Amino acid sequence: MARPKKGEGGDARARLVEAAGRSFRVGGFGGTGVDGLAKEAGLTSGAFYAHFESKAEAFRVAVAEGLAVLRNGVHSFQERHGRNWREPFIDFYLGPRMEVGLDEACGLPSFASDVARADETTRTQYEAEFQQLVDAVTAGLRGPHARQRALALLAILSGAAAMARAVKDDRIRREILAAANAAAKVI
Repeated sequence: MARPKKGEGGDARARLVEAAGRSFRVGGFGGTGVDGLAKEAGLTSGAFYAHFESKAEAFRVAVAEGLAVLRNGVHSFQERHGRNWREPFIDFYLGPRMEVGLDEACGLPSFASDVARADETTRTQYEAEFQQLVDAVTAGLRGPHARQRALALLAILSGAAAMARAVKDDRIRREILAAANAAAKVI
């Protein structure tokens, strides 16, 4: 693998990771090529290969980064709201976060279908990142069956986000989000 030019390494890689995250969210793994990823980052394909061996590697990094952002968001709400973090987090996730473009959408629902069709290495890495996310949510829940409830909460939130983004009718979109909000708060 070629080495990045002096002074270009960290910044170029960060730009590529951000561009990959945006591009894979919008076009999926199959709808985005190396040339497009490099162009989105303002770089050449050669610069892409100086940082990643393949598109699959860039996808793995983008997925890991996407799940880390969600995990950090969970931690942030837990720190800010203490034991009562869950309801404000649910309101935020199904409210303001649903107003951003698909290129900035949550990585959990955005990447899941492509990860399900990905190679074993990608699926293994996704699972490890997902486990860390589940652990973060579980740590913030009280009462019995915390892990089971954490999994249910993440399933409701990501499923609702995916469904709400898929429908065209805003009334149905709002119904999905309201129903998921109510269900998530009783877990």
